[in-house]
Amino acid sequence: MPQTAPAKKMLIMNILDILKRYTDEEHRLTQKQIADILWTDYDMAADRKTIARNLTNLMAAGYPVECRDDIARTYINKQGQAETSYMLSDFYLERDFTDAELRLLIDSLLFSKHIPYSQCRELVEKLAGLSNRYFKSRVRFISTMEETAPSNPQLFYTIEIIDEAIAAGRQVAFIYNTYGTDKRLHPKRDQEYIVNPYQIAATNGRYYLIGNYDKYDNLANYRMDRITDIRLLDTPAKPTSQVKGLEHGFDLPKHMAEHLYMFTGESGVVTFRAKRYLLNDIMDWFGGEITFFDETEEEVSVRTRVNLAAMRRWALQYALHARVLSPESLVQQVKEDIKAAADHYNL
Repeated sequence: MPQTAPAKKMLIMNILDILKRYTDEEHRLTQKQIADILWTDYDMAADRKTIARNLTNLMAAGYPVECRDDIARTYINKQGQAETSYMLSDFYLERDFTDAELRLLIDSLLFSKHIPYSQCRELVEKLAGLSNRYFKSRVRFISTMEETAPSNPQLFYTIEIIDEAIAAGRQVAFIYNTYGTDKRLHPKRDQEYIVNPYQIAATNGRYYLIGNYDKYDNLANYRMDRITDIRLLDTPAKPTSQVKGLEHGFDLPKHMAEHLYMFTGESGVVTFRAKRYLLNDIMDWFGGEITFFDETEEEVSVRTRVNLAAMRRWALQYALHARVLSPESLVQQVKEDIKAAADHYNL
C-alpha cells in the first residue's frame, strides 16, 4: 500500500509523458493504447475510465491535449428528452513547434559557422526533445557530424556577458583574436579592447558584436567567435549619441544592409551596373533599400548606400557580372584590385 498512492499520483504525469513521446496530429493514441504503454513502459496498470478521467483533467488544467469526439449513444432522459453522450478518442498533444519549424531551427544550427560541434549537437538534441519519437528518428544523422573548423568554447559565455552588458548599459573588456597557422586563436594586440556594446547580430553564419571601441567615435563590428576572456565592467557604456552615425539611434536593418561583410568603416552612396540575371543576388545582398534605374533587357543600374570597404569586396566577387560606376574613388580602387589580381596570376 505505501507504493500505491505515489503511483496513482504519478499516473497523470506518465500519461502526459506518453502524449509527449508518442503523439502528434499525425500519430494519435486511443485509451487502450495509452493503457498498453503505461503497462509496458511504466509497469503501471490503469483502466480506460481512469485514463479518460486523467486525460480530461489534463485538458481542464490547460494542457494542449486534443482528441476526437465520437457519438457513443443517444438516449431518452427522465424528462423525456433525447440526449447524446460522446466518447473521447484519438488523443494527441498539440506541439508548440511543428516539425517543419523545429527542422528549420536545427538546420540553422547546422549551417552556423561559429558554434562548436559539441554545443551544436547538444542544442540539436534539446530541440529534437521538443517533439516526439518520430521526429527524433529523422534527425539521428546529427550523430555523424564532425568538427570541421576550429571553434571557440567560450562563445556562449561571451554571448551571455554581452547580453548582460547591453541590458545594463555597461562596457565590456575582452581579448580580440586572429587565427594562426596552428589553427589556434592568438591575441590581435597585447592589450584588451574596451568596447561599448550596442547590439548582437547574426549574418553569413556568424555572430557579431556591434559596438564602439572606446578610444574612437565610430562604430565597429567584432566577430564573437574570436572574442575570449571577456569581462563585464562597472563603467557605463558610451551613449549612442556620441558615436558617429548613431546620433539619432541605432537602426539594425539599415546597418546590416550597409555592411555586407560586416567591415568597419565609412558608408556612402554607390551606383553600379549589373546583368539582369544578377537581380536575385543583388536583392539577397542589399535588401530592399536599393533603387533600380536605366533598365535594359540585359542590364540594370543600381543605387544603394553601403559600406565602401564591403562594396569593394563585393565588386571583386561579382566582377564578371557587375561594374562600379561611382564614386570615382571606389572605381579606381576596384580597377587597381583587378589589375593586381591579374598580375598576381601572371607570376
